[in-house]
Amino acid sequence: MDLTWLEDFLALAEQSNFSRAAEARHVSQPAFSRRIRALEDWVGTPLFVRGTQGASLTRAGLHFRPLAEDLMRNLHRARRETRSAGERETGSLAIAATHALSFTFFPGWIRRHMQVEALGTLNLISDSMEACEQIMLGGEVHFLLCHAHADAPTRFDGSRFESIRAGEDLLVPVCAPDADGEPLWPLPGTSGRPSRLLAYSSASGLGRILAAHPVGSTEAGHLESAFTSHLAATLMTMAREGHGVAWLPLGLAEEDLARQRLVRAGPDRFDIPVEIRLFRSPDCRNHAADELWRRILEQESGRD
Repeated sequence: MDLTWLEDFLALAEQSNFSRAAEARHVSQPAFSRRIRALEDWVGTPLFVRGTQGASLTRAGLHFRPLAEDLMRNLHRARRETRSAGERETGSLAIAATHALSFTFFPGWIRRHMQVEALGTLNLISDSMEACEQIMLGGEVHFLLCHAHADAPTRFDGSRFESIRAGEDLLVPVCAPDADGEPLWPLPGTSGRPSRLLAYSSASGLGRILAAHPVGSTEAGHLESAFTSHLAATLMTMAREGHGVAWLPLGLAEEDLARQRLVRAGPDRFDIPVEIRLFRSPDCRNHAADELWRRILEQESGRD
């Protein structure tokens, strides 16, 4: 039995839809369906009723769900505790960060707060916000560094996950310039010529922020979706090549703006101020993590 089958089962039990569950698990729907069928073959009975409205748990599936959840929790706890035992000896530190912040913000931020050699082994995991949330909730990293906005809450319970403001950024709509240096895809677009939106996928934290903010409304800005990716760097390249307008972190786009490879697509009212926040895991702890958190709190309080 493959443990990924259990994760697939729990995703489908939550989503009640094969295509949404397959997307959440980052796998094609046919492959996802085969894995669910393989789990049912292993258990020896159907776990889901397939229908036009989606998938619902059978009586056996309802019985199996809490058992699968307990098993996954126990496995994750065993991994955390075993890793923690090793980390207490090695002093290693694991930090997850979204792709854009890994490239632009993290190197200078960690250098300001602590000399890297004083941290022991430093492991930076760069991924989408959705993937970073998953590994954080699984207790696999000590910290998560991400963009944040009040209109787009994370999956972290504030009573369990401490967080602190680590910086600020600005999402700015940018596009390639035309021959006169004006925006090739100006905002707002018009009903006759809507601007082409280079959009973030649902796995992206920046995509959540943009979707939750009024300026990201396709109706308000006369936008039509032309391309989707969870990587801000990919959207920046597409914008640079003239394929549409993308809301990018200023920290990522500022060099292209300075060199006029990109220009602002609209006035300041289309900008979205965002925070950069550091979340601390309540489950993954060691001396190196405690020391980094202490130093960050001291330095932040010294600036107040």
